Amino acid sequence: MSHTWFWNLIQNDFKTGNIDFEGCMRLLEKMQIPFDEDHLKHIFKKTLDKHTGDIISMDDFKAIYRALVHRPEFEELFKAYSTDGKILPDGQLLKFLIKEQFQTEANETTALEIIMKYEPIDEVRTKRMMSFEGFIRYMNSEECSIFKSQHRSIYQDMNHPLCDYFISSSHNTYLIADQLMGPSHLWGYTSALLKGCRCLEIDCWDGNNNEPIVYHGHTLTSKISFRSVIRVIDKYAFMSSAYPLVLSLENHCSPKQQEVMAECLKSILGDKLLTSPIGGEVDMTRLPSPEALKFKVLIKNKKVGTLEQTLLRMEDEYHGETQELSETDSESEGSEETITLQTPRTPSKRRGERKSSLLPQKKTKVRKTKIALALSDLVIYTKSQKFVSFDHSLQHQQCFENNSIGERYARKLLRASARDFISHTTRFITRIYPKGTRMRSSNYNPQEFWNVGCQMVALNFQTPGTQMELQDGKFLDNGGCGYVLKPEFLRDRNTTFTPRNVGGYSKPMSLSIRLISGHQLPPSSMSKTNKADPMVQIEIYGVPEDQTRKKSSVIKSNALCPKWNETFSFNIQVPELAMIRFCVEDEVSLSSNEFLGQYTLPVTSLNTGYRKIPLISKDGIKLESASLFAHVWYY
Repeated sequence: MSHTWFWNLIQNDFKTGNIDFEGCMRLLEKMQIPFDEDHLKHIFKKTLDKHTGDIISMDDFKAIYRALVHRPEFEELFKAYSTDGKILPDGQLLKFLIKEQFQTEANETTALEIIMKYEPIDEVRTKRMMSFEGFIRYMNSEECSIFKSQHRSIYQDMNHPLCDYFISSSHNTYLIADQLMGPSHLWGYTSALLKGCRCLEIDCWDGNNNEPIVYHGHTLTSKISFRSVIRVIDKYAFMSSAYPLVLSLENHCSPKQQEVMAECLKSILGDKLLTSPIGGEVDMTRLPSPEALKFKVLIKNKKVGTLEQTLLRMEDEYHGETQELSETDSESEGSEETITLQTPRTPSKRRGERKSSLLPQKKTKVRKTKIALALSDLVIYTKSQKFVSFDHSLQHQQCFENNSIGERYARKLLRASARDFISHTTRFITRIYPKGTRMRSSNYNPQEFWNVGCQMVALNFQTPGTQMELQDGKFLDNGGCGYVLKPEFLRDRNTTFTPRNVGGYSKPMSLSIRLISGHQLPPSSMSKTNKADPMVQIEIYGVPEDQTRKKSSVIKSNALCPKWNETFSFNIQVPELAMIRFCVEDEVSLSSNEFLGQYTLPVTSLNTGYRKIPLISKDGIKLESASLFAHVWYY
């Protein structure tokens, strides 16, 4: 049957005679078979070696198709459950789902649905059976991905207060390159929003003709208009997620241009802009939930006075009114670290500074800022509040006041008292941002701040690397909506959990991964054909005790179908915080490797059984034809 099906499928393409390489590619595309051009070229040439010319017959195409699609590791599984090696009846498919894929809730309907969806041969499908062709299509489908299909949609409770979630956050969103001289571009906002980012940063400065501009102040980065940024945000705000979007304003504008900003926000965002508390009620004890704030844009900025005063002013016309805000600036943490193009300080002066920054805040200077009431009153649940100390916050801070802390100072606080840090993040939204010396827009490891419950761990989205891979992997969870519910021990105000002392909060997981094979891995950049010497690193990120890395052996000169069959075991103490990263590299020499692809996901989103691991390029693009194949098991 599969023989007849195959000929019927391809015979039209051979009506005018044999086909060349282009025709071969077109035919595979028509059959919806993903392929890497380098690998296909290699298989095509191998087929041509058997005869002269550069065209192939139907029999040749069948051989190419089999070399690309009929994987021995799939065949082995199929034959283990097939009654005759050719057909898999629905009952046998059900056995496979329960025994091998650990789908204990699967029943006859599940098996039948899979057959109906993936079996391409009509006669086989009507008999409620599956051919090897159908089995291949099922094994290559999203259903057999290592990422749990339930986690592809929103499955978490979205009715907790905002501070109970990790929130996908971007730093200096307008920059698409470095922090000093690179371009500011609207694409920064578009791409972050399409990735599900829920907290964007906008640096606002006075521009010409009373029009505020966005750029990295005191640097040579280019400038874009504030108005155009808000228009782009209005267009893409809820394209990837319905949950609230926070605009974190770093506001350097004069009161006059702050009024223009307020007018822009109101006129462009319209009803999307949150301008009053939900239901008109001011609840001083608890933040509203993402569910209650669906399709709303929140402004994060400094605010004068209280929410009650804002509500009283709502009916008034107060054009041109400003108020002065006094705040202390401590040496250990300035406002967002703005780099300026200046001559370096003398070494002795720098040494003295470093010394003083390690001491508790001693020198403080009072800074006075003028804020236009029109802008201030748009701040409802996300008021930017200077961080003084954990103790000060506990005594004075309100639930709708949030802190932004630079990574360097945050790391110091984390080392000094992780327990106080966690107690703080159970109550208040805390945003972490990269230190000012990261001029090339490099990123810090977000994991250490997620470990203490920081909600907004802001990264430079434009910079690829392990840090952004962890960010993308974490927010694949919960339907990619940009909000992931924190574990219970990071939401409970009486928690005693700390990353270095997990105590009774440990729910140990024993994880076993048998890395079986790879398929159509990207060839090495050094290879003139389709070759690479691939090896796989499996890394766990999480609390310090869980951090580990294991390496496979190197398979020489085979990127098309390398086989490892190696098992790796991990004991994970806090799976709720752990991330797992599969990284494929080409061994260039004993001391250097070339990155080929990776996939990162939360440990709690791992599927059990025989699973396909998709691969993503350095730039975050899915490599359609490349994957790893593994067996996953845990208890």
